[in-house]
Amino acid sequence: MKMVVRNVYLSDGMLVTKSRYGSHYGEKVFDGFREWIPWRSKLAAMILKGYTIDFRGEEIILYLGAASGTTLSHLADIIDEGFIYAVEYSAKPFEKLLELARERTNIIPLLFDASKPWKYSGIVEKVDFIYQDIAQKNQVDILERNTEFFLKEGGEILIMVKARSIDSTAEPEEVFDNVLKRIESRFEILKHGNLEPYHKDHLFVHAKLF
Repeated sequence: MKMVVRNVYLSDGMLVTKSRYGSHYGEKVFDGFREWIPWRSKLAAMILKGYTIDFRGEEIILYLGAASGTTLSHLADIIDEGFIYAVEYSAKPFEKLLELARERTNIIPLLFDASKPWKYSGIVEKVDFIYQDIAQKNQVDILERNTEFFLKEGGEILIMVKARSIDSTAEPEEVFDNVLKRIESRFEILKHGNLEPYHKDHLFVHAKLF
C-alpha cells in the first residue's frame, strides 16, 4: 500500500482513505480504510490523475456544494485534526449530510445558498482553504464572493468547474479558458487539469490568493 497524501493511499490500484468510520455511500470498508471511488468524487479523480494537495490535516476548510457528503466524508478523513464548514442548499442531500455530521465531529453542516455568503458570515470564520463543487452558471462568481468573506490572506482554493453548467452551447475548452482568465486575475494558479476519463467536461483549478 502506497501513501499518496495524508491519510490517502493506493491499494492494488484502488484509492482509499484511512478511516475509523463505516461506509457512507456504499463504498467498501476494510481494515481501517474506505474505498474512494473516482467516478463518485472529482477530488478522488484528481488525485488518481496525479494531482495532489499537501494537506497538513489541521486546516479550516469551507466546502461549497457538499451535497450528500460523498467527497466530504473522505476529505474529513484527511482533515482529521481540523474541521470543515460544509455548505449545501438542497434539503434532500442535506439530510444525508446531517447523518455524516452527526458521526464526524470535524464537520459543521450549513443549510445555506452558497451564492449568498453574507447569510452565514456570522457562523463561518476565516478559512485556510475553500473547496467548491457547484454545477451552476455563476459558479466562479460564487467562489469570488466566498473568497472575499472567508479566505485568509495567502489561502488556497480548489474549484471543480463543470463546463456544461456554465455554457452548454460553447466548447468546453473555451469555457475553461474564460474561467482560468478570471481566476488568474485574483489568484496564483498552482495546478489545473481535466478529470477525464472519470468526469467529462470538467476542469479542476487549484490556486492561491495573492
